[in-house]
Amino acid sequence: MTDLITVIILSYNEEKHIERCIANLSRITNRIIVIDSLSTDRTVEIATSLGAVVIQRAWPGNQADQFNWALDNCMITTPWTMRMDSDEYLLDELIAEINSKLPQAKPETGGFIIRRRVIFMGKWIRWGGFYPHCLLRIWRTGNGRLEKKEMDEHVVLNTGTYETLQHDMADHNLNNLTWWTTKQNGYASREVNDLLERKRVIQEGKLEIEQPTGENTSRKRWWKENLYNRSPLLMRSILYFFYRYFVLLGFLDGKEGLIWHVLQGFWYRFLVDAKMYELKRNKGF
Repeated sequence: MTDLITVIILSYNEEKHIERCIANLSRITNRIIVIDSLSTDRTVEIATSLGAVVIQRAWPGNQADQFNWALDNCMITTPWTMRMDSDEYLLDELIAEINSKLPQAKPETGGFIIRRRVIFMGKWIRWGGFYPHCLLRIWRTGNGRLEKKEMDEHVVLNTGTYETLQHDMADHNLNNLTWWTTKQNGYASREVNDLLERKRVIQEGKLEIEQPTGENTSRKRWWKENLYNRSPLLMRSILYFFYRYFVLLGFLDGKEGLIWHVLQGFWYRFLVDAKMYELKRNKGF
């Protein structure tokens, strides 16, 4: 364990996950900051008992504002900063790799990409183009910020190159499907707002292009904005599911994979389109 890195976690009612997350991260650092959005469960109590610094701040409306506030106000003094969600944890091999590589990082290395695997209903989702999901999660302090987006916000690296770590982290939420679908419904509304705002600033010629760091993330962003978002509303979610489940072999993920790819690859995307269609019909545009 080193003191080279500060980890920032955003939380709200995460008593199911926060102990697992902090205990796991304590194997790479003892500098863990939890920005809690006024939880009403035992999240703060558990995090504090495990030695994390807990700062409570009302939810500003999106992750980017909350996280960037933490970057600006938490006086991070370690050379590296890391972003983690409460329901994520590092696999043993990745812990060893981080502890080994951070002290030996090249001066030109501005950040590290981590491979994330999603575990859904206890099943590792390996097919359908969903693994590995590569995200920049570690960067030199002061050298990265989250994009100003409602949804799908990623870290933008200011300077330097990046390295991709060879081992995985896990996104393993323990809540049930009712919780999951309720959360996705909220995400769908936020994504509609994000799409409308993006359309507005493009029309006004005020779009500031922020490119998330990492080939995998950048490629998916390009595909979404230049192909998917320009495809016919409502029909595109059907085509996307077919592509993911059959062409990219999502069916190999078994029953849990079928549920995941239908809900995340079709239902969620169709819900976004349905909300967009409703809005356009009601507002006449």
